[in-house]
Order: sequence, then C-alpha cells, then structure tokens
Amino acid sequence: MAEMGYEHLLIDRAGAVVTITLNRPDRMNAFNWRMGLEIRHAIYHADADDEVRAIVVTGAGNAFCAGQDLSSGTAAFRGGDTEDKEERKRITEALTIRGGPQYWEMNTPIIAAINGAAVGAGLTIPMQWDIRVVAEDAKLGYVFNRRGVLPELNAMLLTPQMAGAPRALELLMTGRIFSGREAVEWGLANYALPAGQVLAKAQEIAQDIAVNAAPVSVALVKRLVYENLAVSTNLSALQKRNHELFGWVIRQPDAQEGPAAFIQKREPAWKLKKNADFPKEPFETAGRG
Repeated sequence: MAEMGYEHLLIDRAGAVVTITLNRPDRMNAFNWRMGLEIRHAIYHADADDEVRAIVVTGAGNAFCAGQDLSSGTAAFRGGDTEDKEERKRITEALTIRGGPQYWEMNTPIIAAINGAAVGAGLTIPMQWDIRVVAEDAKLGYVFNRRGVLPELNAMLLTPQMAGAPRALELLMTGRIFSGREAVEWGLANYALPAGQVLAKAQEIAQDIAVNAAPVSVALVKRLVYENLAVSTNLSALQKRNHELFGWVIRQPDAQEGPAAFIQKREPAWKLKKNADFPKEPFETAGRG
C-alpha cells in the first residue's frame, strides 16, 4: 500500500486487513474537500495491494461521519472550507485518482464499521461499500433534501435495491433520521450492535474473509453481484448523471439556504419552485420538457 501522509485519516494494517479511520472527531468526522479525496485515495491504494484482502472503514470518537461539514455556512457545498486555493490545487492533484475504479469495480471487500451517526454523504458513501456493521442506536439519514441539495453516489439506485422502493422513497424524500436497528430491519445494513462492538465485529468479518476465502473468488463474487444489480443500468453512467445534477443543484439558492437554516436552527425558506425551476434539459426525453 502506497505511503501517504493523510491529514484526516488514520491507517492501520494488521496482516491482510487494512483499517481506515476517519479522524476529525471534533467535527463528528464531517467531510471537507480534503477528507473526501483522502478516503478514495486510501481505499484505492489498499485495493491495488494484492496482499490486502479486506478493508474496514470506521470513525474516530462517537460518530462515523456527520456528512458535509457545514461550518462554512452558505458556501459549504461549494468548497468554502478552504482559504488557500493554491494549496488546495496542489493537494487535489496529489490525491486525485484519475481513471481509477469505482468502489463496486474494486476487487477488495470494503466493510463499513458505522460506530455512530452517519448522515448525508456519511451514509451514501458506505452504502456503496459491501458490508455494513452499524451501532444499533446510531442516527442515520439521507438528509440532503433538508439541506437544499440532492442525494448522491447512486443512492437512488442502491437504496431501493436494498430496502425496496416504498421505503427508499420515504427515506430519500423526507431525509428523516432513522436508527441502526431500523437500517438492519430494512436491509440497509448487516448487523446492528452496541457501539463499542461495531469495529470488532467488522474486523472479525474482514479477518474471516482474509484467512478463509479465496481472493479471486471473493473478487468475482463482488463484481458479479454489482454487475447483476446494474443489469439494466450502467452504475457508472448513473453516478455520472447524478453527479452532474448534484453540480447543478449546489449552484442554486436552496443549497445556501439549507446550511444557513441548519446552522441558525430555523425552518428553511426554500427559493426554488418545483415546476418553474426544475432543470428540464436532463429530463426532456421523459416528457418533462
């Protein structure tokens, strides 16, 4: 595995298992631009190492990940958490993986040890991974709509596949909080345990795979499962379209109003109208033009 000095991650390797810890406990491990790059970089290099047989990702402190860091207020979704643009450009160049595989195209099992709260991107990212162990009382939520943006990272495909369309529509549209116990009940996670047992269980699963399961067989199973999930949908194309629409929505006023209302602890006053302001071009072929 490539050596890299990460600012917001801790990397621990025990034999064939790599454990990655999101390490911003003072911010509930909320994402900023650098952490997002570091996570993909670290997982990519662990996957590229033939001696790494399983990857576990967890959070430092009492949370897994509180989603996007909203401390910069109305600029939160547009890179407002950095001051030095040249430094950001340099680090981005160093950490960006161009042309690398998506998580579902990797050959290494990725196990999320969701030890506490996981909302927004803190939930949609581990939903792209393979096995999820969650704290039974963890607060989970696809809170994007409550921040004036859009669920990303194939959430609109993966959540219905796992939980069924009725439940997925409720969770994705309302953005309400649900528990780790409910996540297991609805098929979104594998195990719900007391928070203190989550990491150990995830590492136990990882070690079992590393010792007892043939690496190529595991890789083929992973690839075929995701290929079958996408039998009528190209996962990468869907994620690209989702990302493009996310890029559109974060430039709209509601993406500023959502974080502002959250920080000010008030009800949001949304600006956009669902018909007049709907981005018609991507949906014209579906009769929305």
